[in-house]
Amino acid sequence: MAITSANQLELLQTAEAVAREKMIDPALVVEAMEESLARAAKSRYGSEMDIRVNIDRKTGRAKFTRVRTVVEDDAVENYQAEMTVEQAKPYLDDPKVGDTYVEEVPPVEMGRIAAQSAKQVILQKVREAERDRQFEEFKDRVGTIINGVVKREEYGNVIVDVGRGEAILRRNEKIGREAYRPNDRVRCYIKDVRREQRGPQIFLSRTDPQFMAELFKMEVPEIYDGIIEIKAVARDPGSRAKIAVISYDSSIDPVGACVGMRGSRVQAVVNELQGEKIDIIPWNEDQATFLVNALQPAEVSKVVIDEDAQRIEVVVPEEQLSLAIGRRGQNVRLASQLTGLDIDIMTEAEDSERRQKEFEERTKLFVDTLDLDEFFAQLLVSEGFTNLEEVAYVDVDELLVIDGVDEDTAQELQARARDVIEAQAKAALDKARELGVEDSLIAFEGLTPQMVLALAEDDVKSLEDFATCADWELAGGWTTVKGERVKDEGILEKFDVSLEEAQNMVMTARVMLGWVDPTELEPEVDESDIDGDDEEAEA
Repeated sequence: MAITSANQLELLQTAEAVAREKMIDPALVVEAMEESLARAAKSRYGSEMDIRVNIDRKTGRAKFTRVRTVVEDDAVENYQAEMTVEQAKPYLDDPKVGDTYVEEVPPVEMGRIAAQSAKQVILQKVREAERDRQFEEFKDRVGTIINGVVKREEYGNVIVDVGRGEAILRRNEKIGREAYRPNDRVRCYIKDVRREQRGPQIFLSRTDPQFMAELFKMEVPEIYDGIIEIKAVARDPGSRAKIAVISYDSSIDPVGACVGMRGSRVQAVVNELQGEKIDIIPWNEDQATFLVNALQPAEVSKVVIDEDAQRIEVVVPEEQLSLAIGRRGQNVRLASQLTGLDIDIMTEAEDSERRQKEFEERTKLFVDTLDLDEFFAQLLVSEGFTNLEEVAYVDVDELLVIDGVDEDTAQELQARARDVIEAQAKAALDKARELGVEDSLIAFEGLTPQMVLALAEDDVKSLEDFATCADWELAGGWTTVKGERVKDEGILEKFDVSLEEAQNMVMTARVMLGWVDPTELEPEVDESDIDGDDEEAEA
């Protein structure tokens, strides 16, 4: 195929047609044509030559040029595309390294093979441009709902036509046992868009909690307008879900707005989710109140929150226990996902039994260690004393409020408690020394003798050993294994050492050993603040 005036305009017309069909920039198609013509010219003139083609965007005329670059004398590797400064003098007035000499060469006639090669180059470029356009179009739509038409099903995965591309709805992203036939219309949530070798991959979902949130946004104008906000969503796809909402307008009830007139709004969402039962819950900043709401329809008697462990204990009446837990633990599991807390549910009888057991254990502690009679020990526990340290170091006035306790009795009680604490500390220290604990660890500020003994029993016997510990190894923590939170017991956890305290102690030990520069731990000071202070001082 010769590039003649007859078919010059055809190039531009072809580029326009392809660009319109594939919905890409015509310039990309013209660039692909230029590259394919340059390849054909290289096969005619020699692959070593730097042949370039420029197609005039108005006339369609293809201009073929050969480019030669000026390089250092000892750097010439390809004589067809490079030349020295000396060799360039006949062509350029004042040649310098980096200059180029461009000369026009006759256009080539494209044979059958060259034309086929050119076609492949153009198709490849067009395909790449189409993929880029598709990725750019869908990447910003992640987190939104899209309507599509089912094309086919492959091994349980559904391929969905979403207009300008195909998306995949995986088997585990379908609700229950949903089955689709070709040409069925389907509404999905765009979960992810990835740029992959074979083109952009669009992943859909109907089980993602945010799919339900987006459906409510479509059905409830107040959510779309931002008057009502969805704070949390938890789903057991196809079975049950909980959604927490809050209204920023006191005149609008968030739950009522989401339910709609005679349940019309929530029913539209339920129908789309294959009959999934939805509990709409008012969100509250107070964790305990929010949890009571989240466990609906069960009634809650009492809530005890352990913020350090991110756990919560809920006490319910006996007859409400099965309702609070739900079928196969569904209700409490969804409430846990909604609040982000681990929830332990117990009946009022179990709670009473546990409190009675704690009362008896503390009473026994005071009877055994302080040589008190049971009645007096029970009085101490009733007043809220839980351990010897509280008795020994509390203000005397707090002991005087107990019936039958005068100042002499209070002082005697505190003296006994201090004697026991000192004896226990000495015994712990002696045992720790027997286990080989070094003085550097015993003298470390912040560690009691009992803590030192606990460390020694875990083979932490020197300051160096202590400095290599992680904060969670000392204070304990929680890790998630296969979707379930698992407790990591800390060496010093029974002494109520927090994660922050453990971190500070470990860093102090590292500074003492010279492992860490203390200046690196100091907070950075804004120089502008210092300058400002200086200026004020001068003023």
